[in-house]
Amino acid sequence: MAKERSRKALAELLQRPGNAACADCAAPDPDWASHSLGIFICLNCSGIHRNIPQVSKVKSVRLDDWDDAQVEFMASNGNNVAKAKYESKMPPFYYKPTFLDCQLLREQWIRAKYERKEFIHSEKQEPYSAGYREGFLWKRGRDNGQFLSRKFVLSEREGALKYFNKNDAKEPKAIMKIEHLNATFQPAKIGNPHGLQITYLKDNSTRNIFVYHEDGKEIVDWFNAIRAARFHYLQVAFPGASDVDLVPKLSRNYLKEGYMEKTGPKQTEGFKKRWFTMDDRRLMYFKDPLDAFARGEVFIGSKENSYKVLEGLPPSTQGNHWQHGITIVTPDRKFLFACETEDDQLEWITTFQKVISRPMLPQEYAEGRQRNVGEDADPTRNSALWPLHRTRRWDGWSRDPPRHPTPAERDVPPGFGGTAKTLGGTSRGRWGFSPRAGPWGLELSIPAAPARCQPFRRGAGGLRVPERRRPREMRSIDLETSETVTREMAEPPDGIGLLEVTFQRCVEHCNSCGRGRQAGTCTPSAGFLPKNEISGVR
Repeated sequence: MAKERSRKALAELLQRPGNAACADCAAPDPDWASHSLGIFICLNCSGIHRNIPQVSKVKSVRLDDWDDAQVEFMASNGNNVAKAKYESKMPPFYYKPTFLDCQLLREQWIRAKYERKEFIHSEKQEPYSAGYREGFLWKRGRDNGQFLSRKFVLSEREGALKYFNKNDAKEPKAIMKIEHLNATFQPAKIGNPHGLQITYLKDNSTRNIFVYHEDGKEIVDWFNAIRAARFHYLQVAFPGASDVDLVPKLSRNYLKEGYMEKTGPKQTEGFKKRWFTMDDRRLMYFKDPLDAFARGEVFIGSKENSYKVLEGLPPSTQGNHWQHGITIVTPDRKFLFACETEDDQLEWITTFQKVISRPMLPQEYAEGRQRNVGEDADPTRNSALWPLHRTRRWDGWSRDPPRHPTPAERDVPPGFGGTAKTLGGTSRGRWGFSPRAGPWGLELSIPAAPARCQPFRRGAGGLRVPERRRPREMRSIDLETSETVTREMAEPPDGIGLLEVTFQRCVEHCNSCGRGRQAGTCTPSAGFLPKNEISGVR
């Protein structure tokens, strides 16, 4: 009778708010519990709790016997009470794993909460929140595939993660800017339960490095230190954004990875087996999963821009060894792929459809221009995936036939959309959507002051001028606060007018070098102009 009464009481407790999902990984319908912590957990997390018996003692809700004191303790606590206690000082950048994440992340999350109590005592968070981290990781060599110990240094002040080939080396082998850094655990791909894949941009191409550490806590601390550095960088880049907006941008897991066959742009070449990675809107393909660089990248836009995915291949297709085809239709060509099994085909099609059904952000239009490159790309059609194209006179978004970019356009940094000059033509520069200027930001780059003069630092209104010197000054205007602008920019293909940006500039004598430099106040004015009044742009 007492046993039946306990089971009924526990079943009622599982219906309370917060108890219907695992306290640690959010898996639904937990059927285990830690009666020393007062939480309900899933089967997988219960195995981790068994490894820390000095902290947590677990029982099955349905199979084990419970005494009245244990049931009463569960009733007085529960998942929400435990969360308020053990996660009270959890920093927003710390990665909170789910049941879909690897064993290592879930284990270290549980140990950090209950064993080390890192989110009760904030001083224990220093290994990943101090803004600087230095140590050794095993890194896979690009050419020979061997893992060698390498020194890594992460510095928020320098805005970079660096690694050195030799312990006493003065210059790093690679400098990875925090702005473009991503980290994701890949234990199966790397062949190590602690394997971490780090990606960054090198010469405008995605570069992969693969690392691990014998100590699980150490590699997870590196992972969260990278997220912390990204978080603090984005707080500066997007001063008006909330933590809820920034946290999803700190690191990203790939939407899907696996082998497919592909053919070239003429669709007469033989199909080649390649490893594919779907990273947000970029479909990258590699000869080997652990290659440092992708053989090519394909940008996947949205259905509003005439992108779609079809099951099967055109009837005339030949040369594919695998029979389960996929066709991706873009505004300028078709990409043909083949999967080994029907299940793989269905999973890839589902992934592509999710990406295509998602509306594109303004900065993604510019990114699309950069991403149709590969081992068999047709150089005369390298703009095939540009979702929108500029005319000689910029008058809103245009669907003119694509053209091969000029040498000057190839030098446009990622995120920029063209050239412009200020009202009156006094200063010529580049314009474009940029994440540095906010989710709905436009950035104008104008020539900087003479090299020996200090560039103008102050900003007014919506302007932001970075403190670090650059070859060109970046002046950003955050448009997020304007409801009218946001609404108009949400549908760029409808032909919005140019956002006119004017700067009042005055020149004063520079005492140090005798040259003129910017001075005084920089006063911006911004607004949409009708198409027929657009001025001074290419």
